[in-house]
Amino acid sequence: QASLAESGGGSVQAGGSLRLSCAASEYSTGKYCMGWFRQSPGKGREGVASILPDGTTKYIDSVKGRFTISQDNGANTLLLQMEDLKPEDTGMYYCAAASRWYSGPCEARAVTSYGFQGQGTQVTVSS
Repeated sequence: QASLAESGGGSVQAGGSLRLSCAASEYSTGKYCMGWFRQSPGKGREGVASILPDGTTKYIDSVKGRFTISQDNGANTLLLQMEDLKPEDTGMYYCAAASRWYSGPCEARAVTSYGFQGQGTQVTVSS
């Protein structure tokens, strides 16, 4: 059973930066789709970014040019670099990984359907 552990969240002012990490156990990064989604009060879960096994990255429009998803397969870690943060980026951020049975798209908006997820790390952006 895959285990994902997020870290790196925190509180920043608008315009600030954060780098989220997701350490994977019993799972090999770079083999299946992985991604990040977030959930904030009053909103549903929202896929933010995804990365395919070949390294192709996908983002939702609201974070394009500000967020960068990457993976360090040697360290079995998924990363999310977030720049120019806005108050609307506030939420709990979750790492997600597709199971071997996942047959859906590897789009950013599909991240919530991947199958495995971590416990989340809180990101708070103040204006």
